[in-house]
Amino acid sequence: MHSKTMHSETMHPEPIRSEPNNFDSNNLVPNNLDSKNAELSEPVISNPPRRLFTRQRRQLTDGARRQFAQSASLYLTKLQQRLPKRVRIGLYYDGFSELPTQPILDWCQRLGYFPYLPVVGSLGRTSNGNDDKRLRFVPVYHSKLVNVPTRIHHLGMKQNHSRALLCASELDVIICPLVAVDLNGNRMGMGGGFYDTTLGKSYRSGAKKPLKIGWCYDFQIVEQLAHQPWDVPLDGLITPSGIRWF
Repeated sequence: MHSKTMHSETMHPEPIRSEPNNFDSNNLVPNNLDSKNAELSEPVISNPPRRLFTRQRRQLTDGARRQFAQSASLYLTKLQQRLPKRVRIGLYYDGFSELPTQPILDWCQRLGYFPYLPVVGSLGRTSNGNDDKRLRFVPVYHSKLVNVPTRIHHLGMKQNHSRALLCASELDVIICPLVAVDLNGNRMGMGGGFYDTTLGKSYRSGAKKPLKIGWCYDFQIVEQLAHQPWDVPLDGLITPSGIRWF
């Protein structure tokens, strides 16, 4: 499912190109010098700065964000075709000007799917005193995300603190937040590593679920992102202009 070939069911805007970094920081000389090592080495991909995308998101009006989300929701039917009945769907609060996720909750409720929201730190702390990065998920019992009782985590995200917690492996689909995504399904998150940590074990084991779906604006698509061994790629991506499978 994570092949390098991407199948898109609609036309999409030209992605932002990530520039190759032609500077060798180890030798402090340009890589394009006439040397055998330089000729054999591949250019290092330099990711666009996260602030580039967060600035674009914040410049959108609330009306524009809702309109983009409504356009993206039209492609949820394509996702539905790959799902059994009465599935469990993990989504998230769009608290940082992301593409609104309320249409996903509406879709779940229309079809009888069970929506869930992520919780950070429910598994306590690690030996170094930081939150355990593995997410768990709580059921949504409200028709509107704005009505879900929440607290603000110290990292800034909203969280519901219900005791009815599920592990990611118990969900059928997880809608993943992202800052940017490339044409191979590689995802740039906010830098905390919560989703990669949560999904890493099931991904490496080849488990078929949860299905990992990105949900974002079209301007968040780039040509190529740097990929680390611990990164977990997406299975699909939904934007206002279409759905892609990787």
